Amino acid sequence: MNKILLSFALGAAAMALTCCCGSSSVILGDEQFDQYLPLLEGQRVAVYSNHTGIVGDRSTGLKVPAGSVVTEENSLVPFGTPAEEGGTVTYGPHLVDVLIEKGVDVAAIFSPEHGFRGNADAGEHVPGGVDEVTGVPILSLYEKGLDHPGEEAMSKFDVIVVDIQDVGLRYYTYYVTMQHLMDAAAIYGKKVIILDRPNPNGFYIDGPILDMQYKSGIGSLPIAMVHGMTLGELALMINGEGWLEEGRKCDLTVIPCRNYTHAVKYSLLLPPSPNLKDMKSIYLYSSTCFFACTPVTEGRGTPWPFEIYGCPDMHCRDFSFTPRSIPGAKSPRYMDEVCYGRDLRSVPLETIWERGIDLEYLIDAYNDLNLGPDFFHGRNGMEIHIGRRYVRDMIIEGCPADSIKARWAEDVETFKRQRAPYLLYPEE
Repeated sequence: MNKILLSFALGAAAMALTCCCGSSSVILGDEQFDQYLPLLEGQRVAVYSNHTGIVGDRSTGLKVPAGSVVTEENSLVPFGTPAEEGGTVTYGPHLVDVLIEKGVDVAAIFSPEHGFRGNADAGEHVPGGVDEVTGVPILSLYEKGLDHPGEEAMSKFDVIVVDIQDVGLRYYTYYVTMQHLMDAAAIYGKKVIILDRPNPNGFYIDGPILDMQYKSGIGSLPIAMVHGMTLGELALMINGEGWLEEGRKCDLTVIPCRNYTHAVKYSLLLPPSPNLKDMKSIYLYSSTCFFACTPVTEGRGTPWPFEIYGCPDMHCRDFSFTPRSIPGAKSPRYMDEVCYGRDLRSVPLETIWERGIDLEYLIDAYNDLNLGPDFFHGRNGMEIHIGRRYVRDMIIEGCPADSIKARWAEDVETFKRQRAPYLLYPEE
């Protein structure tokens, strides 16, 4: 049975939020201690989180010396780096630290892709261990054979608390880990409490619904590619639609954000993963991640991943870049080779928001390299990301981007209707 704590006004007006001013009327789930600490009394708690699970008053969580220019409106502050005009950027404490300070028995930490500190490469196997700060055991959920925690791991706690920043795309894997934890909780009779956070791409829905024949570790639910839901809403939908194994349902509580609507353009204080370094990369991610299925690099190993694309063989391009081995991209494609391509950093945010998933970039590279069907690597690589076979086929046939998007318009409307009963926040 779902137990949803709705302690906010659904008619609240949309509020603008930027990380550069360090203030906001949006109150995250993890800030509402009165709502969830009573649920943890006398319980052994496991926390599913990573470096984004910071807690604090958003007016003081970002501390920068007076007069410092922290970031542009379309950017976010990299974790722990200096402000542009001097001083050190610091953040509120992590949820794990806060819970321990408040006397909660934190028995385990679950870490997702990129690890608990968020510095592992995409897809890298992250081992478990012990959090050096607190001594709490870390149980990796991105280690081979450990996607579903077993009885031994699940016996260590009574409640799973989820506090992690998602970006709202079907192939962004944090929700997949949440789904696995929900299923394990249903099997072993554990409770799940989600401390909800806004979705920075929560203001729109785009892309086809996943054809489940392409289900994978980066896409496990029949949802639109850009689903426009928070993790709390998506968890309610997973339970309500019977998407856990064998139709199981877990004991679920969601602590919603206050003063948030899906119309908010919510800017993040921290990069949610190593290669989403600012808000522009987060907005472009739905359009440039497809290059992972092609000979073209999306800019990993540079300061601008997902904001540029290219390869050594692209022609007549003024823009060039050279991928290097850097934290979060230890062995990027075309490492130390000069690549030619396109720089998207000057594309206005309003244009990115208006276009949503923009296949023009993929089609541009496809036409440039003139490889035909060989442009797409792997039998189902493109399908695992986009969700349907026809997208690859239509690109090969020379169809324009708008025609391809028109093909999935019905999926978008279908998904809007399907998700409606699970929304916690107004859409306007």
